[in-house]
Amino acid sequence: MDINPTLAEQKKLDLAARAAWLYYIGGRTQDEIAGRLGISRQAAQRLVALAVSEKLIKFRLDHRLARGLELAQALRDRFELGLCEVAPADPQQSDPAAGIAGAAAGVIEGYLNQREPLVLAFSTGRTLLATVLEVTTTDSPQHCLVSVVGAMARDGRASNYEVVMRLSARTGAQCFPMPTPVVASTVEERQLLHTQRSFVTVRELARRATATFVGLSQVGWKAPIHRDGMVDDGEIRTLIDAGAVGEIAGWTFDAAGAPLKGGVNDRVAGIPLDDLRRPNTIAVAGGPEKVSAILAALRGRLISGIITDEATALALLKLA
Repeated sequence: MDINPTLAEQKKLDLAARAAWLYYIGGRTQDEIAGRLGISRQAAQRLVALAVSEKLIKFRLDHRLARGLELAQALRDRFELGLCEVAPADPQQSDPAAGIAGAAAGVIEGYLNQREPLVLAFSTGRTLLATVLEVTTTDSPQHCLVSVVGAMARDGRASNYEVVMRLSARTGAQCFPMPTPVVASTVEERQLLHTQRSFVTVRELARRATATFVGLSQVGWKAPIHRDGMVDDGEIRTLIDAGAVGEIAGWTFDAAGAPLKGGVNDRVAGIPLDDLRRPNTIAVAGGPEKVSAILAALRGRLISGIITDEATALALLKLA
């Protein structure tokens, strides 16, 4: 390839590096590589061959992704994850969200490129929105995109970080937003919302999802769930006093990854937490402020996969 490869060529080299690492270092078969990368066995074979021809394979993997691949394997082994991607560090970027978004977009594109109809589920959030904006525009009307969390506050104010409608606009996939607020005003309101036909339809689709991508955030004063008006000042104080450290799709949990009893969790109006705790729920998150929350979610097996950055991966392994 050219000394200065195009964006498409660089993406292909990145994919070849992943395939080569999985094959030569991770000890995976070509069928396993194909399944993990969302490509055919023949494509996996060609990528490994490309890595060799481009001299990415020597006695070590001579590529900028090598460190991230090693960290991803360590996290996968430590927490028994089904999927783990670690975006390479960018010394010119203080915010890891851009790198994480690029890595997550590649995973999502792997699903969208499949011909067989799939259901993909999403929560909301800043990093997930950045991810959607990185996804290549395609024509994929055979797929369904479904939200697992409401995209509005109790007063009807819309979130700026809704995901499924934006992704549908880029891909042509069918779109099923969640017709509820993130947190209902009362338990009775939540119960009523869950009887609505639109909610039942969304919940059934979410249960069929091939993969569910969720944002994951810390709980604290001016944390996203508070700053965006999903809980008020009194509720965030109560959550902090109760030991909440993290939040996924409105559900709060403590340092052990155990969902909090009562309070806000009794009024979360999106998909029930038990529906989210499945072998295909992937967190897209990173940054020093989120390390404790991510570690708690991993410990409590609230997620089965993660897409993050090198600094967060290192911090998680040190704390674990």
